[in-house]
Amino acid sequence: MTETTENENVDEYDKEYILEVDKIVLGYNGMPVTCEISFGISEGDFLCVTGDNGTGKSTLIKAVLGLMKPIEGHIFLYAPKNEIGYLPQQNEIQKDFPATNEEIVLTGTFNKSKWYKPFYSKEQKERAIWAFEKTNSLDIKNHCYSFLSGGQQQRVLLARALAAAKNMIILDEPTANLDPQATIDFFELLKKINKEENMTIVIVSHDHTHALKYATHILRIAKESCDFKATENESSEVRV
Repeated sequence: MTETTENENVDEYDKEYILEVDKIVLGYNGMPVTCEISFGISEGDFLCVTGDNGTGKSTLIKAVLGLMKPIEGHIFLYAPKNEIGYLPQQNEIQKDFPATNEEIVLTGTFNKSKWYKPFYSKEQKERAIWAFEKTNSLDIKNHCYSFLSGGQQQRVLLARALAAAKNMIILDEPTANLDPQATIDFFELLKKINKEENMTIVIVSHDHTHALKYATHILRIAKESCDFKATENESSEVRV
């Protein structure tokens, strides 16, 4: 296995894993809020992180993204963090954001150009169009984000994350406020992207039923322990 420091960006990563978490304990001000967590996923895997409120699911996402350090253990991320798409939990202010969907998705391409360029390049615009197409939202590209339904807004935010991603997307409770049909549609869309693009997906969700149906691996976090396992959906067909 390639030796790295925790959360170090590396250009060449060990093909066995794209993300490896080794006996980490997470917390704030030195006080643990999670059990000991260990797992490893490869490129093209679809991991669903489930568990009750307060067990540290979103805290784990922060640690993977390098926003906090574990109290114990190590995280090995064998991919540049600026090539990971991220869809955080949505708040009420974000729902009323006064911008077009195209403007929002284009911001996901910031890591693909020099920061000082005042305009988006042809490559960035093409990447945004590709992301709209992959999320079945090209028809609402020029619409105002704040006027969309909850399901449409999440597809636009997924497109933004996809525009930023090279081979991994991390999503934190993206279906929390969606109705049942919109939730199914969103998971179907994720699975399609996972298979067609060999995109590694890590999603936090309370929905254990959909996790079992769509994910290749499940990490269930509880107060006292965590359980990581492959599902019946694990298959070489999600690999390239």
